[in-house]
Amino acid sequence: MEKIKGFQVSRKLIWISSVALAVLASIPKLFDAASTPGDIVINSSITLLFSIFIWYYNIYSLPKFSSQRTHTSFFNWKLLFSVVLGIVVMVILVIGHQELFQISKMDAPIMFELRGVLINLIVYMFLHLLFQNYQTQQMRVELERTHTMNLGAQYELLKQQVNPHFLFNSLNTLKSMVDINDPMSSDFILKLSDFYRFTLESRKLDLIPLREELQILDSYVYLLKARFEDGFILHNNTDPKQYDSAIPPFTLQLLTENCIKHNVVSLDKPLEIKLYTEGDFLVIENPIQLKRGVLSTGVGLDNINQRFMHLVHKEIEIDKTDTIFKVKIPLIYDYHNN
Repeated sequence: MEKIKGFQVSRKLIWISSVALAVLASIPKLFDAASTPGDIVINSSITLLFSIFIWYYNIYSLPKFSSQRTHTSFFNWKLLFSVVLGIVVMVILVIGHQELFQISKMDAPIMFELRGVLINLIVYMFLHLLFQNYQTQQMRVELERTHTMNLGAQYELLKQQVNPHFLFNSLNTLKSMVDINDPMSSDFILKLSDFYRFTLESRKLDLIPLREELQILDSYVYLLKARFEDGFILHNNTDPKQYDSAIPPFTLQLLTENCIKHNVVSLDKPLEIKLYTEGDFLVIENPIQLKRGVLSTGVGLDNINQRFMHLVHKEIEIDKTDTIFKVKIPLIYDYHNN
């Protein structure tokens, strides 16, 4: 996360700009035949001291150093007060130099006052532009921090949706097996226990290798076969070369579960799911044989899509025809630092 340092103005900037203003203010004296080196030095000294004062006064009058709120209008009472104070300080500096150097004749006071007002406006505008830019950066960093925290919270909720959803369906499956006195109920319970043990071990992981995800899918398919027998068929033709890529855990389980939720699964009409790779995508394909009365809310696919968007800023692709439904998952290769 980008971090913005506290607002600061370089001392080098203050002194260089003050010296530059002093030199600029003394240029007319260089072309005045009646001016002496002493006049030029005194003129420059007044401008230099005034510029330094104005710099530090405006810096310490910023909201950063006071309890005052930032003004929405650029021209406000603070600027007016700074100009009036600058005039008073300029008068004091001129009188002080006259007394210190015993000068009887100097430029008209109005010239010094106009110079002071001009310097005051230049410093004020430049400093407040710097400060507004600093505040804008702070707001941007704070918005990014808040956005990141919100994304993190949303992603944790997405991950937590997986386990309760699967547990609900698994318990329904177990209930059905118990109702028909299926002798495989004990094995189903053991497999379900093993599956949830793995779930607890990997629930905090954002990504896992495809190889491990396929192992999860194999366990899940066993649990499905215990219920549907030959009514459910999965053809896994995934390219072994892609096994080292990664996807969010339980992605394939959720997609398979989604297929079963919306389609007829029976011995008379088996649901055949195909799993294969296509370029940099993993494709899960099923025939469309929709159940009656089951409306798709899109929550499952949206869950998966948001997980990919959060982790790698990629979206899943959905390809649907009258007879085939495909979901294409982007495979992730550079995930070791994720």
